[in-house]
Amino acid sequence: MGLMENGKLKVRGIEVRKHDTPKFVYNAQMEMINVFSKANNSEEFMKKIPEALNVVKVYRKKLLDGDVPIGDLIVSKHLSKNPKHYEQHVSQVIAAEQLIKEGSEVHAGNNVHFVFTDSNNKRFERRVRAEQLLDKGVNPDERKYLQLLYESAANLLSFSKYTAKTVQDSIKGYENKNLYNYFGS
Repeated sequence: MGLMENGKLKVRGIEVRKHDTPKFVYNAQMEMINVFSKANNSEEFMKKIPEALNVVKVYRKKLLDGDVPIGDLIVSKHLSKNPKHYEQHVSQVIAAEQLIKEGSEVHAGNNVHFVFTDSNNKRFERRVRAEQLLDKGVNPDERKYLQLLYESAANLLSFSKYTAKTVQDSIKGYENKNLYNYFGS
């Protein structure tokens, strides 16, 4: 990412450029970028790291408090081939299979929209829920969305040797340290 002399931001290879990034992660990363965009030189930029990490804290708290609308957690993934031709049960295929089971037609080239519900469940059909099948009883997989949040922050802070784990460690404090600890510590 960089701020050009005309004041425009230029970003490449990070979550805000990807079409499958949920709005929750996109908004958090854009707020972090906006924090950094106020720096006039590398020294000021480095001093903005704690403020950028505070953005992650705020978004973490919103998620854990249930203040993120389910629509902001929707992920969009492209199907490069017909769902029945996939060998692995990747998220977009699971969501596509759910839609097909409900009578929808899903083909290669379609985008499938879904929410992570239990991304590590051994029963793959429980890992995600297709957007069209969301109901009030659907709970998002907080650990998965925290992982995506921490990874997006780490991507912005990689110049300073941050990883998803070190981002998480640096923002602990809202809840019991062992609660919602995706990476273990």
